Amino acid sequence: MRIVSGAVRGRRLITPDGMDIRPTTDKVKEAMFSILQFDLPGRRVLDLFAGTGQLGLEALSRGAKSVTFTDSSKKAVSLVQRNIALTGLGAQAKTVCGDAFSFLRSTDERFDLVILDPPYDQGLCEEAIALLPGVLTDDAIVICETRPAEPLPAAVGVLPLFREYHYSNIKLTVYRKRITEED
Repeated sequence: MRIVSGAVRGRRLITPDGMDIRPTTDKVKEAMFSILQFDLPGRRVLDLFAGTGQLGLEALSRGAKSVTFTDSSKKAVSLVQRNIALTGLGAQAKTVCGDAFSFLRSTDERFDLVILDPPYDQGLCEEAIALLPGVLTDDAIVICETRPAEPLPAAVGVLPLFREYHYSNIKLTVYRKRITEED
C-alpha cells in the first residue's frame, strides 16, 4: 500500500495485520483520485471510516488543505497516526477515535470533500449520508466506495448523485453540485 501521487508519491504505508480493515486497492484508489484530481487543492476533507488512512493521506499528498480521519477502532486510529507520521503530513491531519455517526451529529466542522469507505454490505454508507448535510459546505463533493448492489440515495441533502463508476465488484458513487455553463 502506497501513496500514488503528489508531494509524498511512492511513500509506503503500514498495512494492517490481522485487523478487520479492507484497504482500497491501488486500482480503485487511482480511479477515485482521477475523478477528484481537479477538485482537491485547498479542500477540507473528512475521511470517515478511515481504516489505514490511505485515502485521506492520498488527498493530502495531492493538495488538500486538511484531513480529519475518523474511525471507531483504536487500533485503526493508531495505524492512521503511524501512517500520518510516515508521510510527514501531520500538520494538516487530525484523528478522531469514535463512532462515525456520533462524530457527524456533534462536529461543528464543515467539509468540502467527504470520502466514505465503510465496511461493505452493512448499510453504513447510506446511514452516514443521511447525516452529512449538516457538515458539508455549499460546493462539497461526497464520494462513496461500496459494492455495486448496495443501495444509495439519489441525493445527499442538496447534492444530487452526479455519477457512478464501476470497477469489477466495487462501485464509486459521486455526489456533487451539477456544473452548468452559468456556474
